[in-house]
Amino acid sequence: MSLRLHFYGAARTVTGSCFLLETDAARILIDCGMFQGSKTERELNYQHFPFRAAGIDALCLTHAHIDHSGLVPKLVKAGFDGPIYATGGTADLASIMLPDSGYIQEMEVDQLNRRNSRRGRDRVSPIYTEEDAIASLRQFRPVAYGQWQDVAPGFRARYWNAGHLLGSASIEMEVTSSDTERPTRLLFSGDIGPDQKLLQPDPDGPHDLDYVILESTYGDTDRAGTTIERRRRVLRDEVRGAMRPSGVLLIPSFAVERTQELLVDLMELMEAGELPDIPIFIDSPLASKASTIFKRHAGELRNGGDLVQALESRWVRFTETVEQSKSIDRIHSFHIIIAASGMCEAGRIRHHLKAWLWKDEATVLFVGFQAQGTLGRILQDGASKVRIHGEEIKVRARMKTLDLYSGHADGPELKTWLSERLPVRRGVFLVHGEDPALKALQASLDEVEQAPDALIPEIDDLYDLSGARPVRMDRPEPRLSGSSAGHRDWHNDYAELLLDINGAIEAAADRKAKGVIIRRIRDALKNGYKE
Repeated sequence: MSLRLHFYGAARTVTGSCFLLETDAARILIDCGMFQGSKTERELNYQHFPFRAAGIDALCLTHAHIDHSGLVPKLVKAGFDGPIYATGGTADLASIMLPDSGYIQEMEVDQLNRRNSRRGRDRVSPIYTEEDAIASLRQFRPVAYGQWQDVAPGFRARYWNAGHLLGSASIEMEVTSSDTERPTRLLFSGDIGPDQKLLQPDPDGPHDLDYVILESTYGDTDRAGTTIERRRRVLRDEVRGAMRPSGVLLIPSFAVERTQELLVDLMELMEAGELPDIPIFIDSPLASKASTIFKRHAGELRNGGDLVQALESRWVRFTETVEQSKSIDRIHSFHIIIAASGMCEAGRIRHHLKAWLWKDEATVLFVGFQAQGTLGRILQDGASKVRIHGEEIKVRARMKTLDLYSGHADGPELKTWLSERLPVRRGVFLVHGEDPALKALQASLDEVEQAPDALIPEIDDLYDLSGARPVRMDRPEPRLSGSSAGHRDWHNDYAELLLDINGAIEAAADRKAKGVIIRRIRDALKNGYKE
């Protein structure tokens, strides 16, 4: 049997999850996610798919996060008309997250086109619209955990709870070409949740496999000793440290699950008297809709009752409209704003950052992964100035990071998870990670008996899985080189250069010194690039 696996995303980078599994009889896509991170990576979202969308027989989604599902409407728009298999929780969340993604793209492209018109540049189109996203929802087919589902000729799938998000799954795939042949068994981990998750159970999965495709976002991290109680204590201390009479605590947060977990913990701390009563603004229409879905699924969640109680607290205020969002600026006492996006790449958090970063009464608390090249990562790494909406902003606010809210397992937890899947006979592929995390987890897995050496594929890599070991095959020129994936790019360097030029000119002693700097820059541009 011929069996091939294409790595079209989340290879040597965290986002853009997309894997194509094919035989001579059928082609199955596992995830179809949007790239985040540097502009170089995000530009891949606008390019044509590296495969023919109409030639895909079925799509299996691990979960609803946009880096795993965000290009589904584009796939449908490009000609895919097959079924989209996902758990009920994933289907429910996708029904709000994908239209929200389309709406945000329409709004941001509209703003960009207005700027382009003033600059004499060509207009651009969104990757897809809200209407495109709504149309794609008709192809979703909900599946239950633990039940085999025939998805295409020779392919059947079974979903296991990954403990990462409402509806999240690891997808077991069996591939056969005849009744007598032993099936090839693969497991796509999706995103694996940590041991100490407030709302989700511990991750589950099968054992005795041929191949495992394993996420490694935090493969170089060890959160030893993490408990819900310890996390709440650290959160309490961060909130206390941020409190200023007229200040704010800004929390860039993913609207789905991370926001809900934070609310439960903040309410618990306030009710226990460890924090005073503090107004908490959830400035995200998506978070409001997601919270409604979480309430509907509360019986399936750990601590679901606590979540419902927190969502109904009088100290929690959801803002829907732009006017309601702007009205938060009129608050003159200490308050907390939780807003998307979690990596500060879009949404209302950018407006709040623009309003508060230059003030020393503000604190920004990062509670999730910040990919290389994102505004969140740039701030987290200590930038003194940033550009938001084309404006230069001085950073005086305090930057804090609380990693204990991560929805991803750490390195030791991933190692344990893989050990529980043994034996794995033929291959392990590490995906969804940047280089340090990938290499650290690869070294750690060398210690696991009955597991083959872990491979680290690159974007657009193709492997033949038919033999006793995976074989890397020739492939077209990749869309993104290994040195570009998961790293800062020239767009980041350009933005930093503009800030440096402005800073140097402002700091120059007099008009003559300013003129010297400008002439030297012009001379360098005139001479151009020379080898």
